[in-house]
Amino acid sequence: MTTHIINRYSDEELEEFRVLIENKIAEAKRSLEVYQEAYSGTGNDTTDTAPTFKNMEEGNQVLSKEENSRLAARLVKYISNLEAALIRIENKTYGVDRMTGKLIPKERLRIVPHATLDIDSKIKEKQKKN
Repeated sequence: MTTHIINRYSDEELEEFRVLIENKIAEAKRSLEVYQEAYSGTGNDTTDTAPTFKNMEEGNQVLSKEENSRLAARLVKYISNLEAALIRIENKTYGVDRMTGKLIPKERLRIVPHATLDIDSKIKEKQKKN
């Protein structure tokens, strides 16, 4: 009979990561609000009524709104990935490399808390795509 040892972080370690991730989600949501306000707001006030500034400013506002929209979309994806990581914590599968089944080093998870691959697996995955 073969005994199967399951690699996973302890409940205490998972709690540490849960707190880290919840803080990252709160921070990302605050940033998202700023980008969404910048994207949807007109930003017009009495200082932008001069016609000479108007044409230049409108071009800059369009570029700025597009950039804010892109940044907001990236934040939405980031928040979604962090929320998925919270689910993995609840399932006690957080920090397990989805390719190898080995634990992802804590150092990597502290930097990229939503990671599902360790560095070696990430490199192999990128090589397969290219």
